[in-house]
Amino acid sequence: MKEKKKSPRKVRLSTMQIIALGFFGVIFLGGLILWLPVCNQKPIAFIDALFTSVTSVCVTGLVTVVPAEQFTLLGKIVVLVLIQIGGLGVIACTAAFFLLLRKRITMKGRIMIQQAYGLDTLSGMVRFVIRILKGTFLVEGIGAVLFAIKFVPEFGAARGIWYGVFHSVSAFCNAGIDIIGNDSFIRYVDSPLVNFTTMFLIVMGGLGFPVWYDVITTVRQEGAKKVPRRRFLTRLGLQSKIVLTMTAFLILAGALGFFVLEFNNPDTIGGLSVPEKAMASAFQSVTTRTAGYASVPQSGLTDSSKMLGCILMFIGGSPAGTAGGIKTTTAAMLLLTAASVLRGRRDTECFGRKLENGVVRSGITIMLLTFLFWLAGVTALSVFEPGKDFIDLMYEASSAIGTVGLTADLTPQLTTASHVVLMSMMYVGRIGPVTMALVFAGKADKSAQFRELPEKKIMLG
Repeated sequence: MKEKKKSPRKVRLSTMQIIALGFFGVIFLGGLILWLPVCNQKPIAFIDALFTSVTSVCVTGLVTVVPAEQFTLLGKIVVLVLIQIGGLGVIACTAAFFLLLRKRITMKGRIMIQQAYGLDTLSGMVRFVIRILKGTFLVEGIGAVLFAIKFVPEFGAARGIWYGVFHSVSAFCNAGIDIIGNDSFIRYVDSPLVNFTTMFLIVMGGLGFPVWYDVITTVRQEGAKKVPRRRFLTRLGLQSKIVLTMTAFLILAGALGFFVLEFNNPDTIGGLSVPEKAMASAFQSVTTRTAGYASVPQSGLTDSSKMLGCILMFIGGSPAGTAGGIKTTTAAMLLLTAASVLRGRRDTECFGRKLENGVVRSGITIMLLTFLFWLAGVTALSVFEPGKDFIDLMYEASSAIGTVGLTADLTPQLTTASHVVLMSMMYVGRIGPVTMALVFAGKADKSAQFRELPEKKIMLG
């Protein structure tokens, strides 16, 4: 009898591996396209094209070339597309592609969407993606119109509208890449329209899509008189409460910190009026939360301000949005856990609710892995760049791991080895350190989830 040939085993990828490979594939393809002569006004090295693709897809904003001077219109359109894909995420963009083709999203696809956005249920996945797309294009459209009001009189109708669209998408996706020049938004430090439009887009992109949905649903219920107005905040989900509270606190604390630290600094806001100083400080606080636009020279900041910026960049925005960092919810959970320990409480509590132990453990893991990746990046940069100021290297590394894009005029001056380090950090920062770890972790031992071992104590502190 003839032996039956064994069919080759199919390689089954986890959601984390699909996300990681998806981002890598888009980045490499984007780098190849940006390397083409038709996309460039002058010759470009492949490492610079790849770096631009990484910073676009990872919505960071660090650049080794000046996009306004390097790329043709086609090249800038490619960068814009890469930013939009990076901001929405590979999974959402793939789902949107299937919806445009009127193809049915399979159960596996729905599970990937659920895991990618950390949702509790599989129901309504298609509606969720549609809401994300509609909300994204609506907010970006509003931003484009507001930017155009400023840019059209300055650059003309066609270029002004194009600049409005590009910078609206870049700001909402927290990318921070501009195509005006090599000084970001420093020329508009005194423009309330540009400053507040940019801050609005950055914050909206960084809040996270689930928070949008929760707030909109609650507002609609209030409008239908299903929820008393005085109970609006209490009806929001716990995540929305934490995100909105932490976002407001970090923006206010950061703005106050920059205002005090830079008040008399002639290299940043020292020569501005008090209202302009307040606006620039607020902008700096918001943009360090993973956006990357600058209204003051980052190289002119005091070391204290750079340290404050590193902290804000490390925290970043909120989950399931366009921002990076360890996220506001993780930072809040760590603070709440520390507070519960100091108060002698057993559980981590917030707004009258107990956080699951699994959430606490995950938050600690995210924070630790991100810190280790950041520490490794800082160490590598200090080895490859022995002549550079250490605080500037910390600022660069924090900007990369937090997918921010702010730099103390350092990125173009770094060596190729340092650029590779930054690309790695931007990639890990975008897909998440935990996702990166799970890509190589292999399959989990499910039997170990149900075992209980004898409990012992060790000394801490």
